[in-house]
Amino acid sequence: MSNTSWTDRIVGERMTVDQEFSSQIASSRFSNQQWSLIMTATEFEIEHPDDPDRAQLVADTDKLEQIIPELDNVQSGMGAMAGVGGSGSGGSGGSGSGGLVDSIKGALGMGGGADDHAEKREAAERLTQAYADELQSHLESKGRWESVREAAVVTSEGDTGSE
Repeated sequence: MSNTSWTDRIVGERMTVDQEFSSQIASSRFSNQQWSLIMTATEFEIEHPDDPDRAQLVADTDKLEQIIPELDNVQSGMGAMAGVGGSGSGGSGGSGSGGLVDSIKGALGMGGGADDHAEKREAAERLTQAYADELQSHLESKGRWESVREAAVVTSEGDTGSE
């Protein structure tokens, strides 16, 4: 609950960045549905909020491990639909996404594995951090970063007494 103070302040900015970031999602290995799932498992933190020179918005992806297997389920359902009816977004299911072929291979137990699991996690971590970087850049360009950073300092000071 304590993190809500600074994160609540950036809800509108996040909506703007979500729209701007959609092209990066489209060119990634993840569908929009998979990205939504990834974002539900990602929390954002400001590292070193008390130091203006070192403060940085970072993606906390500790919970990603729990949803990686579910990404395949989302992809399987969406991949089959994209293969039959087109993706509706320019015909590309995202680079690295095999769509129908990957769905069939996955259903037959021929795809995935530990290497694919690790690759998905790493790709999700890179993409969520790219999102965090873009969000921080956006906040800076709007002159909002300092107030958000300062709110995070207050939040983190409040956390130290409760843990």
